[in-house]
Amino acid sequence: MSQEYFVEALGSVFEDTPTLAAQTWKKRPFRDTEHLYQSFISQMLELSDAEKMALIQAHPDLGSRVKMAPDSIAEQAGAGLDRLSPQQYDRFISLNQAYQDKFGFPFIMAVKGQTQDKILKAFEERLNHSWQAEREQALDEITKIVQFRLGDRVIN
Repeated sequence: MSQEYFVEALGSVFEDTPTLAAQTWKKRPFRDTEHLYQSFISQMLELSDAEKMALIQAHPDLGSRVKMAPDSIAEQAGAGLDRLSPQQYDRFISLNQAYQDKFGFPFIMAVKGQTQDKILKAFEERLNHSWQAEREQALDEITKIVQFRLGDRVIN
């Protein structure tokens, strides 16, 4: 598979960061989906601190009504975040703002298979974390998102 086709097919497993797919392509061949996943994560971990922050910043606020990547739209819809009541929407906006004010980056959670209540509970709990712990949590959540997205695209 050419690098161009690889990036076209898998470039969106990382939110709005297809350059990670272009770099991961260089690690081929991949034995299986797990090896491909580990190669993506290895590439992410090789990023500089500034590049990791840019990757975190590429993620949209949960429950927001801003333009976002198709994968994010589908994942948030699956968790019911596209059907929030006005009160629920206000709660998400308030938590997003509190989180952004405290940490300086968006709250990231792999929402596939989650409920609104679980997401809200995680929001409230994670607001008590330190900046460093939450940065690491954000990167951990990104690895889960990548795993879900690869699973949706690649057949073993």
